[in-house]
Amino acid sequence: MLDPVSSLLASIDLVDTGARTNEDIFTGPSEWTPQGRLFGGQVLAQSIAAAIRTVDDERIVHSMHGYFLRPGDIEQPITFAVDRIHDGRSFSTRRTQAYQHGQPILSLIASFQIDDEGLDHQIEMPVLPAPEDLPSSAEVLGGLDHPVARHWSTGRPFDMRHAPSPVYLRVDGEHVAHQAVWFKTLSPLPDDPNIHRAALAYASDYTILESILRRHGLPWATPGLKVASLDHAMWWHRFSRVDEWLLYVQESPSASGGRGLSLGRIYNRDGALVASVAQEGMVRLPRA
Repeated sequence: MLDPVSSLLASIDLVDTGARTNEDIFTGPSEWTPQGRLFGGQVLAQSIAAAIRTVDDERIVHSMHGYFLRPGDIEQPITFAVDRIHDGRSFSTRRTQAYQHGQPILSLIASFQIDDEGLDHQIEMPVLPAPEDLPSSAEVLGGLDHPVARHWSTGRPFDMRHAPSPVYLRVDGEHVAHQAVWFKTLSPLPDDPNIHRAALAYASDYTILESILRRHGLPWATPGLKVASLDHAMWWHRFSRVDEWLLYVQESPSASGGRGLSLGRIYNRDGALVASVAQEGMVRLPRA
């Protein structure tokens, strides 16, 4: 078996299965999870990687909007079909459909732009504890003999450290609708900027809904809790490596009707705003 970072890299190294028929069709593997369902961030990263393969090198992905349509099957590969919707002088638009068993599991539209100059401002990064002063997931969960705990502690390709504390087993402190997470890959990635952009999309799906859980005092270990991503939007503002520490600041402005909305901002350690994220998720508790 591959180590987690090698598995991430293998998942986005898609095979061009449409070359013989002159179609933009690619195939990628499914990564194992203890829950038996594909991790949404993996499919997001692969869909972005497929779209990147169909644009000129000088055009850089700057936004994507995707809908999760069906649960993915970890036992089956994934087929990615890319439509070249538009190519303008500065922007290109691509639609990627991810398929398993002949049915779409994710539908995504991504936009690309030639590097350009313009106005420049950002929301400042908050002052929070440094990642070196916070425990890793491996340190928090490493002693638990449970398949999900083992996977979250050592089976994921990212070192993740919560500020103020994780919500795996309990919610400590005040029940507020915001939190932050430091993260980076467990080992260095290649220098290809598109690998770092795809890996950032991968990581953006990990903890984005936790601000909803924290607000209501619900740890992941809550019996009967069901959480699933419904849609995902992301904007890449500035380039940054994903094998160096990034701070993911998250907040939930609303939850209702069995759904919750979370917003996120990702900063590099120098305080530059790297990306913004929005996701709505299904959050259901067992009925009394």
